[in-house]
Amino acid sequence: MCGILGSLNINFNHEELSLISHRGPDSNGIIDFECNKNKIKLAQTRLAIVDLTEAGNQPMVSACGNYAITFNGEIYNHLNLRNKLTEINFKGHSDTETILYYLIKYGIDGIKDFNGIFAFSYLDLKKQKMFLVRDFFGVKPLYYSLVGNNLVFSSEIRPIIKLKKDELDKDNLATLLRLRYIPSPNTLYKNIKKLRPGHFAEINLQTENFNFNEKAFLSEIPETIKIDYNNALLKYENKVSEAVKRQLMSDVEVGILLSGGVDSAIVAALAQKNSLKKLKAFTIGFEGIYDEDEIENAKETADILGLEHYSAKMSFDDFLTIFKETIRIVEEPLATTSLIPMYFLSKLASEHVKVVLTGQGADEPLGGYQRYQGEIVSAKIPRTLIKWAGNLVNVLGIKNEKIIRASNSLGEKDDVKRFVKVYSIFNEAEIEKLLNIKEKKSYKAVNYYYQLLNCKKKKKSVERMMAIDTRMNLSDDLLIYTDKITMNFSLECRVPLLDTELINFIESLPSEFRVKRNKTKIIHKDFAKKILSEKIINRKKMGFQSPTDMWFKKYNSEIKKLLLNDNHPFARIFNLKEVEFIINQHQKGYNKEKQIFLLMGIYYWLEL
Repeated sequence: MCGILGSLNINFNHEELSLISHRGPDSNGIIDFECNKNKIKLAQTRLAIVDLTEAGNQPMVSACGNYAITFNGEIYNHLNLRNKLTEINFKGHSDTETILYYLIKYGIDGIKDFNGIFAFSYLDLKKQKMFLVRDFFGVKPLYYSLVGNNLVFSSEIRPIIKLKKDELDKDNLATLLRLRYIPSPNTLYKNIKKLRPGHFAEINLQTENFNFNEKAFLSEIPETIKIDYNNALLKYENKVSEAVKRQLMSDVEVGILLSGGVDSAIVAALAQKNSLKKLKAFTIGFEGIYDEDEIENAKETADILGLEHYSAKMSFDDFLTIFKETIRIVEEPLATTSLIPMYFLSKLASEHVKVVLTGQGADEPLGGYQRYQGEIVSAKIPRTLIKWAGNLVNVLGIKNEKIIRASNSLGEKDDVKRFVKVYSIFNEAEIEKLLNIKEKKSYKAVNYYYQLLNCKKKKKSVERMMAIDTRMNLSDDLLIYTDKITMNFSLECRVPLLDTELINFIESLPSEFRVKRNKTKIIHKDFAKKILSEKIINRKKMGFQSPTDMWFKKYNSEIKKLLLNDNHPFARIFNLKEVEFIINQHQKGYNKEKQIFLLMGIYYWLEL
């Protein structure tokens, strides 16, 4: 695991590399190459997890000198891949060395065999090509800026912005307001992009004016297999168990990010089963009495599973103090309130271990969110009737955010337009009032994956939505902040429930094995019953989030003082009267916590 930095025809040194030193404090290195007058620099900062010796250091160059790699991530099946490379005399046992020689032998198509989390650059001087690659689900980020024949890429934005100044893209800001995050390949900057999950960029270096071409290596959604439920459950048990076992691969201690829920408990139970020593588990909670506090439930889970449990609590004062720092770390404002407790959770865990497993990634492929229930219901009711009900919701002045969003979206016949409306936290009219521009990129972003995954071949719209969410929403929202915040504390976070073999199996199952009316994550929960106590399984689902609904009401004046400051850059972009209206709506009982949280994030981003 590390931070990577590289460039074509742009010079940088250890000063820029030090900006991502938190991603790899154990070692660092920069190597220069040249290809047809293109000057190439590859660099990395290493967090040593597998093969702690110098044999695992990067950038790594092949014995022949024609190939080089800077790699961020872990390849959990790399020992299996090594079995196909019997002719190689390996210097060490790192997965970086494995995939370098695997790519040399099998070419860039070899990435389809990788089971892991990864973002890397691979240089092939023999064929005069370089590749930038991001894993199937976008667990690891990879940013780049390409202007003319100057390219710089990195695990984070800050080295890029130091080397190439940039400015706000207001159209991307509008999409952020719509979807609550900015889908790849865009960022809030005009010229800084994110490589899409499951994609690679091929850079042809045969001339000075090189070509940059992005390609997908994602497969379409697999065909539904014919299988009875009991057999599927047995196979699911095996796939999850093997995924967790694979992801314990480490030469350092591994811990668990533990909530009070089933997902992290499953991961914890299987990890402890495959560990020779008692594992450490970490939970964050909140000062005061809040439904969102999971410490008590998590401690009970830890006791049942035999884990060593650590916990800490945060307050609203901590929230305000740390908000700006969190936006600096994540580099992209989000409407997801859980990024604040993730800061404290990562800090706590990093004091004890270098690697953690998390239960993230189950809700999207297994239908855990309320929006999937809406898709199931709306598929059976005439759209015109849903539109009529939506008008009634507006007339009656119903304040529940989920009901309002559902009523405004589920009457839409077109899948992509409906999905966009379901995801939206600000609608088109609200965005136009806030920014004085129309939002125009969200449909294109969702439609890209809709077409790429050939969603139409899936008969049920809920399957289409889950497939898109697993590759789009996850990567540029939950996974992006998890990576940035954990790595800020030199902590590697792994997601066993997004194991590629596991997801391929889940998506091949009949949809009713995953989600039905009033039932979510069906096969997942049935598996949980086989390995977890009923006390854990029967708890109410809480979700990992902050109690911002109550905080934003209680500290209304502080929020207004912040966001309605006429002298701040925020005031030059946003209509402050509309911002004040949103804050007042929250005070009146309309839940606008995500909207306010996102506006605060943008406020601090502009300040930074």
